[in-house]
Amino acid sequence: MTRISDLSEAMVVERILVRHRQYPLLLGLLLLLSACGPKVKPPVTAPRALVKIPANRFPDFSDDMSNRSLKSAMDQSLEYLKRIDPSTPFRFGADTFTASHLAESMKAFHEVMKQTPSADELRKAVEASFWVYRSVGRDGRGKVLFTGYYEPTLQGSRHPAPGYPYPIYRKPDDWVRIDLGRFDPEYEGEHIIGRYGNQTVVPYFSREDVESRGRLQRQGCELLWVSDPVALFFLHIQGSGRVVLEDGAVVHVNYACSNGRPYRSIGGLLIDEGTISWEEMSMQRIRTYVRNHPEDMERVFNYNESYVFFRVVDQGPVGAIEVLLTPGRSVATDLGLFPRAALGFIQSAKPLVGDDGTIQSWEPFGRFVLNQDTGGAIRGPGRVDLFWGNGPYAETAAGYTKHEGTLYFLVLKAPGEK
Repeated sequence: MTRISDLSEAMVVERILVRHRQYPLLLGLLLLLSACGPKVKPPVTAPRALVKIPANRFPDFSDDMSNRSLKSAMDQSLEYLKRIDPSTPFRFGADTFTASHLAESMKAFHEVMKQTPSADELRKAVEASFWVYRSVGRDGRGKVLFTGYYEPTLQGSRHPAPGYPYPIYRKPDDWVRIDLGRFDPEYEGEHIIGRYGNQTVVPYFSREDVESRGRLQRQGCELLWVSDPVALFFLHIQGSGRVVLEDGAVVHVNYACSNGRPYRSIGGLLIDEGTISWEEMSMQRIRTYVRNHPEDMERVFNYNESYVFFRVVDQGPVGAIEVLLTPGRSVATDLGLFPRAALGFIQSAKPLVGDDGTIQSWEPFGRFVLNQDTGGAIRGPGRVDLFWGNGPYAETAAGYTKHEGTLYFLVLKAPGEK
């Protein structure tokens, strides 16, 4: 999804038009994209998204999972931090720390957890050695909406065959990404996505273009074919999945890129139309509706113009920082606001599921997490998506999680800081 920080798309277009009239191709592209794109409010800037809090406002750092899973997740973040320039800056609210400092934070926290501290010992260790920052949340007072995602399993084939008519597409050859920073340093890191043909660039095909009009057929972009259009749609939402082939082999597919079109929630559409209430809205409820109303499936799915292209990976799923996600420990946030790979702590609610697969109740929990992913709908300081893993419990938790909570980030104090 195109994201232009601090300015609406229309304002960006206007300013570039004034300053760069010598780039007619770019101007035409910008006009096209601004005409069809949504008008957005200026986002919360990174310095305002996190606030350093005093020790008397620290949460209870109780963790409901094993130290082994936490170490595994921290090791993945360390892998990312080792790959990048050690001086790369990471923003924690009004403060900035380097990649090397974040790596030291991970190692120091691991040393603390190796001692299997009591709740009181852990709190004292955090107070002594770490700064704690809290998200300002959706309301400016720390309320964060938590949702969940998981790794779905689909049935598929390497070739089109009876029972497997629905393709998973790779990135098409005509897909282009234009970095606006090359035309104006003010927009460093911002981009727009389209396709190139006949010496021009236009917005990339929408979901309706691809799935209803077949605009990518016979272009050799198919990775695999799967059996279920509903499962395929939710694969796009989750961003990664496992495809079990006819011979039993498992292929991991992962997000490669998108068509750059805006993400629009079909759950929101069905709520607005009165089809499903907010209280009963879930991934499972949407599935039930479209399966029971196949005549409405195409319309509902095409409401979300965003379309995801995939790649095959050796292991999965892989997050936005190119590391393996750890079930229950990896979260997706707005990486324009929150420091990627950083150690976080969340408080929200998790489902207790009975033997029959139904949710019996929800209970509060706290957990250390790593900020390793993002998503088209995960925008602003008040949204977190928790990766639940795969399997029946993960699918249930991901489908029904929509609870408020709090989000914190921890970073090691510099020597001598108090």
